[in-house]
Amino acid sequence: MTSESASERTPTAIDAIAEEWVTTLAELDPAIATWIGIPGRLDEYEDLSPVGHARATDAAKAVLVKLDTAVVVDDVDWVTKTDLHNELTLQLESDAAGLWLRDVNVIASPAQSIRDILDLMPTDTESHWRDISGRLMNLPAAIDGYIETLRLGISQGITPARRQVHEVMEQARKHGAGDGFFHNFTGAASLAEAKELPASLSADLARGAVVSAAAYETLADFLRDELLPAGQEVDGVGRELYALNSRRFLGATIDLDETYEWGIEELARMVAEQESIANEIKPGATVAEAIAVLDADPARTLHGVNALQEWMQQLSDTAVAELSKSHFDIPDPIKRLECMIAPTQEGGIYYTSPSDDFSRAGRMWWSVPEGVTEFNTWRETTTVYHEGVPGHHLQIGQSVYNRAKLNTYRRMLAGTSGHAEGWALYAERLMQDLGYLDDPGDRLGMLDGQRMRAARVVLDIGVHLGKPKLDGAGVWDWDYALDFMSKNVNMNAQFVRFEVNRYFGWPGQAPAYKVGQRIWEQIRDQYKAREGAAFDIREFHRKALDIGGVGLDTLKAALLT
Repeated sequence: MTSESASERTPTAIDAIAEEWVTTLAELDPAIATWIGIPGRLDEYEDLSPVGHARATDAAKAVLVKLDTAVVVDDVDWVTKTDLHNELTLQLESDAAGLWLRDVNVIASPAQSIRDILDLMPTDTESHWRDISGRLMNLPAAIDGYIETLRLGISQGITPARRQVHEVMEQARKHGAGDGFFHNFTGAASLAEAKELPASLSADLARGAVVSAAAYETLADFLRDELLPAGQEVDGVGRELYALNSRRFLGATIDLDETYEWGIEELARMVAEQESIANEIKPGATVAEAIAVLDADPARTLHGVNALQEWMQQLSDTAVAELSKSHFDIPDPIKRLECMIAPTQEGGIYYTSPSDDFSRAGRMWWSVPEGVTEFNTWRETTTVYHEGVPGHHLQIGQSVYNRAKLNTYRRMLAGTSGHAEGWALYAERLMQDLGYLDDPGDRLGMLDGQRMRAARVVLDIGVHLGKPKLDGAGVWDWDYALDFMSKNVNMNAQFVRFEVNRYFGWPGQAPAYKVGQRIWEQIRDQYKAREGAAFDIREFHRKALDIGGVGLDTLKAALLT
């Protein structure tokens, strides 16, 4: 195979297959058009019923047939064909395993995505609000299709754990309440953004809020009355399903037992590093005592979500400005990153990519749990780097920007948690190396996050594979996991509880962060060994990010063979 420069590359037959797949995905799931910012039926939802699922499965099989006979003409083609083939194959394996019939968890199932896409819909014009109104009116049908699929799962004995069903039921109740998301979203505060709307459209939006809230009430009732009694008593999914999920989130196959033991060792290493830095903050102090010193420092405390948002934005803007001068070539569209407070209160911090034309910027979202009003900057400095630059925003924004070389699928939709989150943790350590975490408090905060990611490798594999507790007294269960996590992170109890619920319901995803970082570092070290004295870390990063989001096995092959 031969490589071509981005400016010379001509789209190939494999690019055409990938582009056609994006069009198909946007037709099957109009939310994808909203997500990546392309034309589509922006007032509609995906058909989440078994019929809709069968349609999506048939479409994936058709693409695989086309890929099997497509001729690779260059390195870009090889990556596209390899990674798209791997993704679709895993999708079909997951379907055969019935994962779609039990898709209920507290953070990333249709119960959340149906509502979440509204966060990304523009609200600047009357036309935008008409799309929103239409989508709200179509939301009940999406809920009905989702319920139909879960009912099919019940009939086949393929159901999620009761713990997840109960938690999602509570989420749905909040959305269905008279003071829940939908009524607030279409209320006077939101509509002010669109200035003056026709009375008929305002009335349609109000009706949309009513029917959407009612649909979530219907979902909550179904979860309580039908799915909860049929749910699994055991939280762990077992080795076979866990291995499948791990491959989906990493785009790589790993030795789960070896990774579990490595996680235990990595956790111990993080604890030792924290203890060393605690001594820097206060000689002789334990980690807990050092944290108390930092938490008592008013200069490190923010009061209220407005102060949090302003601080996030300022820190992000500073990092972009400085790193673009000294360490990275950051194109102008990527320099814009919006730091947002999420409209939900579920917990968690996440990033959403820019639209294809950058009319919607990349965004860092903070979903602040109810009742949380104070925030410690020492804990969260590294979070801004993780979600922003040089983390997710640089990585994903660069893919979106790389239009001359990568097709739409590669720029906007390809990738895995292991690639994205592994890079973000890799970026955290890079910021330490570059001197941005020289402050002992900020460095302790970075290690607190790294310790959490190491702890959940152990917890996640331990729970879902039924490993013995670390103290040998039985196997991992909810109470032990919650206590274990509480001892290994310095966050409020609400956040810790949400996180543990997330791990129990989304097997294989949480370890992808730390395991992804491990694989990124292994690839870098092997690349360095191959290059010898010619190794240039900036050039390595440029080449790696230029590939875009892919599975980690694909990344390794692309950089090392």
